[in-house]
Amino acid sequence: MVQIDLRDKTVLLTGASDGIGKATAKFLMKMGAKVAVHYNTNKESADTLVQNYKETRSRAFKANLSIENEVYTMFEEVEKAFGKIDCVILNAGVFMQHPIANTTADWFSTWKRTIDINLNSTGLLTKLGIDHFMTHTGGRFIYVGSRAVFRGETEEYLGYAASKGGMVSLARSVARSFGKHNIKSFILSPGFTRTQMAESFIKDHGEEKILNEIALNELTKPEDLTSIIALMCSGHMDHATGATIDMNAGSHIR
Repeated sequence: MVQIDLRDKTVLLTGASDGIGKATAKFLMKMGAKVAVHYNTNKESADTLVQNYKETRSRAFKANLSIENEVYTMFEEVEKAFGKIDCVILNAGVFMQHPIANTTADWFSTWKRTIDINLNSTGLLTKLGIDHFMTHTGGRFIYVGSRAVFRGETEEYLGYAASKGGMVSLARSVARSFGKHNIKSFILSPGFTRTQMAESFIKDHGEEKILNEIALNELTKPEDLTSIIALMCSGHMDHATGATIDMNAGSHIR
């Protein structure tokens, strides 16, 4: 039986104050990991998470990932506070509508903001992470993608689908390019998950519509994703580097 023990692991987790990130931070800290809990606006949630797991010596770090300098600063602060980072989980993202009926200027504005947060910050943190791992005998990346990469998305979310597609290609390229340097890279590909970010979609389309698209009788919850993320962090999945793990309640089966 595999025992997940993360007491020797330090993890940088983006978007850790809400949704999938918050559930993941809780689970990792329960397993003993020291977590750099990234947040942008929800300081109270991030601070509460850290306080609830004082024994792990986790800390909260603020950054607006759409601002390049804040990404650099956050990573430097995490390095200074923790020294060695073992795993970077790239979870932060936005899911913003920009229907094709919008003006082109409004449509493209949302596209650019989505790409900045979901992909450009991920690319920058990947470069910073590779540099760090190359000087610390390796490490692991976990990229939280989306089923949208493989089945497409509705027309209101073209930017979201494109950003996640770029993320998945990046993750695979990291796995192929840096495995000899003891750097591993994994993709978790959720389907529709009940988070605050998804509430607008539920409100607009109704929960029944979403349930009719999946094979199970209930929507995926953030907690359903946490154990596989912890397994990736632990090292027990290293020979699956480059792999995509689908967690979409049977809504898209490849």
